[in-house]
Amino acid sequence: MRLAVEIWSDIACPWCYVDKRRFEAALAAFAHKDAVDVTWRAFELDPGAPKVQPREPSYAARLAAKYGMSEAKAVAAIDSMTKTAAVEGIEMHPETIQAGNTFDAHRLIHLAREHGKGDAAKERLFRAYFTEGQAVGDHAALAAVGAELGLDAAEVSALLDGDRFAREVRDEELEAQQLGIRGVPFFVIAGRYGVSGAQPADALRAALTQAWTELAPPPVAVVADGPTCGPDGC
Repeated sequence: MRLAVEIWSDIACPWCYVDKRRFEAALAAFAHKDAVDVTWRAFELDPGAPKVQPREPSYAARLAAKYGMSEAKAVAAIDSMTKTAAVEGIEMHPETIQAGNTFDAHRLIHLAREHGKGDAAKERLFRAYFTEGQAVGDHAALAAVGAELGLDAAEVSALLDGDRFAREVRDEELEAQQLGIRGVPFFVIAGRYGVSGAQPADALRAALTQAWTELAPPPVAVVADGPTCGPDGC
């Protein structure tokens, strides 16, 4: 039996990065981890954003404006998020974040998935955005990520210059809408169990265990014993 896990998330979502770590911990502790197939699905927090936004105003100021809070409250929220990420071994530098459109980054993840590197692409793009302050909407930055992943340079260039995987990304975003997903991360396990928002590793492992237990075929119940024949005789 295989257990499918689909994770809707965005590169620009700090909780998605944090919960990637927690899910990895949950999966490592799951008894049937080798039977789990993980697929990253696309979700854009700001689909109307330009490919690259200037760093001014600051990340805190942009956050305050977007969510209608004071800048002081935004700074406190960012500080709390940074500390939470650090607990999971993630180094975040919010002051260097180069915001922008993540659509092409999602297309790059699709290309990487074709080559068995979807998870590696997701991880590398998270680090580029939150740790290194790279503009993941910039084609040069995405081409560099593709090179690091060992993807063919010509194939990456053709992807970025064209619209390959655009339909697939839009289909995943449409599916998110149909599922009622309004925020990420969002986990869909075995196509029938939904886990919304960032969760502790123990909760994610419990969800995996529940899905596996409920989907696994029941053992054969022996209701009567009698004489039998086997390879060594009767």
